[in-house]
Amino acid sequence: MTNHTDQPGWRARKTSATLAAIVFLGAALPTFAHRVEKRYAVEERPVVTVKNSHGRITVKSWPRTEVLVVGDHSSSQVEIDTEKTGNRIEVVTHVLGQNLSPNERRADYEITVPEETELQIRTDSGAILVERVAGDMSFETVAADVELREVAGYLIVRTTGGSLICFRCAGRIEVNSISGNVRLLEPVSSNLRAKTLSGSIFYEGDFRPGGIYFLSTGDGRIEVRYAVNDSFNLSASSVRGKVESDVRLKPPAHSSQPPSRLARGLFGTYNDGTAKVELSSFSGTILVRKRE
Repeated sequence: MTNHTDQPGWRARKTSATLAAIVFLGAALPTFAHRVEKRYAVEERPVVTVKNSHGRITVKSWPRTEVLVVGDHSSSQVEIDTEKTGNRIEVVTHVLGQNLSPNERRADYEITVPEETELQIRTDSGAILVERVAGDMSFETVAADVELREVAGYLIVRTTGGSLICFRCAGRIEVNSISGNVRLLEPVSSNLRAKTLSGSIFYEGDFRPGGIYFLSTGDGRIEVRYAVNDSFNLSASSVRGKVESDVRLKPPAHSSQPPSRLARGLFGTYNDGTAKVELSSFSGTILVRKRE
């Protein structure tokens, strides 16, 4: 009996089919991401700037005087450029086309920096995560969410629709957003200002002696959780909303500007009143509750 598998024609057809299958599978597989990895020796307290369009930016610290930048992208419409000038590292995403989808504009970064580093990060969309870095920092986003964990310095966050989570953030903190939500958890700050027009603000933490805290919304909700041993002067008012509280306040000793007749507010001193807390909203609800 003739074995067809031994015929030259059969072997040729088999080889052609195998090659066709390989080509088909290769076309079906996703394009491998382009990876950029750069290391820069730096002096103490370097400055790292990042300008991105869309993607995730993660910044963490290590005990080295070195900055490591790892960037990944899969689109041919994106290029990554890094440059060192003096003690400044600049990371820039160049988008080569117009009217591109988010995936075509995407570039993800993992950046490792010395523990004391100044950061300046700007991006349109995606997410930003910074952990355990001490230094002045500024963040500007359109829709990207920002998460800061155990950072310290002069912190400035400006977003259009992105939210902020700040966990154990220390130093001076300024937050401005159009519609993003703000969560301030266990902050270590004596100077904190947060404002959002249509988002909400949640604060849970101590009010430090001598500290100044301003939280403001347009029509969003403000919720503050205080501790029994906190000490503050409280001014909470909502023009068209309401103020709810379980805090027992002593009447204020004096008030240079009495609250508007249209405002629904709460004013007074808790314990010795060593910190100043001002909560204001136009039409949102303000809640002041004791932490359990």
